[in-house]
Amino acid sequence: MNRLVRAEIFKLRTTNLWWLFAAATVVSTVVMLAVNAVAARALLKPFDQFVALDTHGHGGQIPPDFLAHLQSEWQTGHSAITQAVTLYTSGQLIGVLLACLLGIVLVTGEFQHQTATTTFLLNPHRGIVVAGKLVTAVLMAVLAWLVSTVITVAAGAIFLHSQGYGTQLGHWAVLRAILLNLAAYAIWAVFGVGFGALIRSQLAATVAATVLYLVGATGAGTVFDLIHTYVINQDWVLAAQVIVPPIASTVMISPTATFDQSPAQWVGAAVLIGYGVAAALIGTRILRRRDIA
Repeated sequence: MNRLVRAEIFKLRTTNLWWLFAAATVVSTVVMLAVNAVAARALLKPFDQFVALDTHGHGGQIPPDFLAHLQSEWQTGHSAITQAVTLYTSGQLIGVLLACLLGIVLVTGEFQHQTATTTFLLNPHRGIVVAGKLVTAVLMAVLAWLVSTVITVAAGAIFLHSQGYGTQLGHWAVLRAILLNLAAYAIWAVFGVGFGALIRSQLAATVAATVLYLVGATGAGTVFDLIHTYVINQDWVLAAQVIVPPIASTVMISPTATFDQSPAQWVGAAVLIGYGVAAALIGTRILRRRDIA
């Protein structure tokens, strides 16, 4: 297994793939961090302004009931903890997609460069070969998560501290989100290996995975809202959005509800783990039976 993993890593670092994925990870993390920082500043400031207005007496006294309502809203949806989670996991939106694509390339690259025959002749136990690719994909995903997290935590902590909220790293909800983000990276890498085994063409597999991910991340909510409004007016329809992998990733790391009827974090984790296990099993079965000649 060690030799297989080293061989897979050697394949990656002797091509342009490693720096392309590294650059994409860093750039996407920085861009999303900047976007989330702007959003966090907009979401956190209104309550501060009301508090300052009430404290200094400018513009009149704010009714206590209204101020308590504002504070409640701030603590649930716009709290510093919620924004800290968003900032510290900024790399996930594109990062898990990159982890998935890397898993796809590890499998489809064998057919793209016609090295599959040699690989399986040197090690005829295909299940072990697939396991090596799975381990390599997870290791690379963990490395990508580490790079992204170092950037987001360092910059996000500075931003939150400058806004007067502290780093929020002492809260378990924040640390749990960061760790669950690691799990998301690893599971999506496994999903990529399974997807690459399903679709042999590297171009077709990467395009299909990208389109499905982006459509799932941006369009799933609209589809389920339409179904809930015009077809089945039941709350469970909205909660069922979690079956879409990108939505499950978001639910898994978010300490608050991400949409109406959003299920608990463990539901998102269970759905994503289920997809990862299914992808690993299906991918292994396909590669063990497929003719590679």
